[in-house]
Amino acid sequence: MLITRRSVLVGATAIAATAVAEAFDPTERNGLTAQEVVNRIKSRVGIPWRSETVDRIVAGSPDTPVNGIAVTMMATLDVLQRAVSAGKNMVITHEPTFYSHTDATEALLKDPTFQLKSSFINAHQVVVFRFHDHWHSMAPDGVHKGMTRELGWEANADKDRPSQFVFPESSLADFATAMATRLQAHSMRIVGDPQLKVRRVVTNWGYASLMPSLIETVARPDINLIIVGETREWELVEYVQDQVTSGAPKALIVLNHVVSEQAGMKYCAEWLKPSFPELPVQFVPTREPFWVPSLPR
Repeated sequence: MLITRRSVLVGATAIAATAVAEAFDPTERNGLTAQEVVNRIKSRVGIPWRSETVDRIVAGSPDTPVNGIAVTMMATLDVLQRAVSAGKNMVITHEPTFYSHTDATEALLKDPTFQLKSSFINAHQVVVFRFHDHWHSMAPDGVHKGMTRELGWEANADKDRPSQFVFPESSLADFATAMATRLQAHSMRIVGDPQLKVRRVVTNWGYASLMPSLIETVARPDINLIIVGETREWELVEYVQDQVTSGAPKALIVLNHVVSEQAGMKYCAEWLKPSFPELPVQFVPTREPFWVPSLPR
């Protein structure tokens, strides 16, 4: 008999599904359905719900009874497995589940990784709800508030420009080390002189494109450091490199996307809990995808 990697993965998933299914039946609780959970979230955001948005149920049935809610940055297969193991069959994710901003799946139907993930979702009657656009659009932006709190930067925030912060002067190396420690980041990348004196910082959590507006902020002479989750290296990275080469006191920190918004979804779980007293709500962190060979994961 030919044993392939795929057959082993599928077999292992099936065994795990059977074991967890025996201990976890989402129909046991006569509580809220997934759609009722979504409706309650819509009623709490404090802004009109957009007609065009990525915020929707991207997997599972809206009629599924919810046994518990897991909140995460990205609904990876690993996150889904840990959510189910914790007895949660609704996952609220900030980023896509199916590898594109719109969670389009038409081109993936025959893909083995998509099939494996979809099979796991279906086997455990999991519902995945995307909560991205409205979480960012609330006042304050939920991700920004969570990240500011996690870093302990509340007192450093510029009250007139929420994405900007002012700090006592320190070296770029010390500043980056403190950030990495606070966020437990393993794969931070930095452009700039380690001894550069950092004072005024601008943040763009998640993905950052240089054009059209960010370039105006980055070009300001009083901005020393730009912090982003991820960016194209031929846009913002190249621009800051050229600034550094020209002698400008500039630096860039690229955290990676997961780390740059993770605390925002940690805060989201706390924000949701008062709205669902009848359901357990748990933050399930997404594991950082990148690692440095000299550091343990």
